[in-house]
Amino acid sequence: MDLSKPRVMGIINPTPDSFFKGSRLTDPSHAVVIAREMHLQGADLVDVGAVSSRPGAEEVSEQEEMDRLFPVLEALKNELPDCPISVDTWRSGVARAVHQQFGVNMINDISAGQLDPDMFSTIAELGVPYVMMHMQGTPDQMQDAPKYKNVVDELLQFFGQKVHKLRKLGVNDIIIDPGFGFGKTIEQNYRLLEELDSFRMLELPLMVGISRKSMIYKPLELDPSEALNGTTASHMAALLKGASLLRVHDVKAAVETVKIFQQIVNSRYHGI
Repeated sequence: MDLSKPRVMGIINPTPDSFFKGSRLTDPSHAVVIAREMHLQGADLVDVGAVSSRPGAEEVSEQEEMDRLFPVLEALKNELPDCPISVDTWRSGVARAVHQQFGVNMINDISAGQLDPDMFSTIAELGVPYVMMHMQGTPDQMQDAPKYKNVVDELLQFFGQKVHKLRKLGVNDIIIDPGFGFGKTIEQNYRLLEELDSFRMLELPLMVGISRKSMIYKPLELDPSEALNGTTASHMAALLKGASLLRVHDVKAAVETVKIFQQIVNSRYHGI
């Protein structure tokens, strides 16, 4: 996938407890309907995750994760064979299984290998693109008073070390995700958004997942279901700061935001 221009990733969650009810798609046929709609609206790929990572989420076994994933992945592959699929998992065993059985195109790991020490070597063996996200702590306690001396500097150091390890293993297709809402206060999230362009020094594509999150709906005193306007505003800010990939619930709105962003960028090159 060419990331020289921003791309959009639609969210499909075969889970009963994801924080945004609109992304809970446990029925494979329903997941196909939504994924097809996302594809038609301009999504470049869909991200399927079977374990909720919302703060305080209950732990799910590896077998349960695969039991949720496999029917949806099979339906998507059968009904939408041309739609690239990413799987959101931190388990190397799940990553291996979904790649071998369904030819999944990308692995999206919320822990950057922190929760499974075999993940990096597995990604190197599979040869698939890898999204690694920063998370302070684990989902069950990550929002219990997260602390940083300097959130941007610490994340840059974290990613620098992780990229070095992956490069030594021969992994080249790496995307980084600052992990908005994963072990960060609202203030820390906005500091990251304001200084997102600092991550350009890593010379890697940058994914941003802020869709309908608490950093948006809490300051606006809204529910996640009402947070589309705030999400769109935040997406534009992220694009202007260098985001390459938006992970979103609302594909149509995100695709339109990217198109307006491209108009802004094109005006620079045409001297308008």
